[in-house]
Amino acid sequence: MNKIITFIGAGNMARSLVAGLTADEMPYDVRLSDPNPDQLQGIQQYWPSVKTFEDNIEAVDGADIVILAVKPQIMELVCEPLQAVIKNQDPLIISIAAGITIGNIRTWLNNADTAIVRCMPNTPSLVQSGMTGLYANSVVTPEQSNIAESILRAVGSTLWLGSEDKLDAVTAVSGSGPAYFFLVMEAMQKAAQELGLSAEDARLLVLQTSFGAAKLALESDDDAGTLRERVTSKGGTTEAALNKLIGGGLPALFEEAIVAAAIRSKELSKL
Repeated sequence: MNKIITFIGAGNMARSLVAGLTADEMPYDVRLSDPNPDQLQGIQQYWPSVKTFEDNIEAVDGADIVILAVKPQIMELVCEPLQAVIKNQDPLIISIAAGITIGNIRTWLNNADTAIVRCMPNTPSLVQSGMTGLYANSVVTPEQSNIAESILRAVGSTLWLGSEDKLDAVTAVSGSGPAYFFLVMEAMQKAAQELGLSAEDARLLVLQTSFGAAKLALESDDDAGTLRERVTSKGGTTEAALNKLIGGGLPALFEEAIVAAAIRSKELSKL
């Protein structure tokens, strides 16, 4: 029999995971619970095989895996009513809520023996190109670890971490990371337009260059610094641009920004 996965929450990340699981025809029966009927109607329209519920307890009843895909601010309100059904069934819990620790979830479920995998995916998961950091508590079995990894790999790549606190760094680097690249793209497109290119041409040039640079880095054994040096001719145009960026303190500013994001991630876990 297929294992039953229940998603609580029908937001973008849950929908991307559902899309990945159904596209790969993975051996799961998928359920999804959300209090918004419009969200559920959209799920049914695109994925008719997914069973939808407005009641979380009903959706979790009989599930082997429960994926908590709700906003961090309401996680406690979602978990506490599930205490009895989770204790009776002992499913694997997978949380994709930023800043919510395993300790938080165990407290709200009132069960110290709950198997929990905490994940930090990012928004490129929406196009099956995500990056997810994972950490499992000591109760999680090897089989459950494999299940969690297979689910998150349906929307991109995965990385297991040796300690939960490293998820703050993952949040700062890859969780928030797409926004950093979007900011760079935005600035490059604006500069291109000021040099006389149309908005459409500037967008195409910047996006394809961004994609090509990332693909080149992924397929190369060299680090980013080596790749940068390789495309920087002495006295050339690239060197002129990089001298401005480095001279303006861009590398140090990026480090400060990522540290700030990691600090905020730690703060959110204590709210």
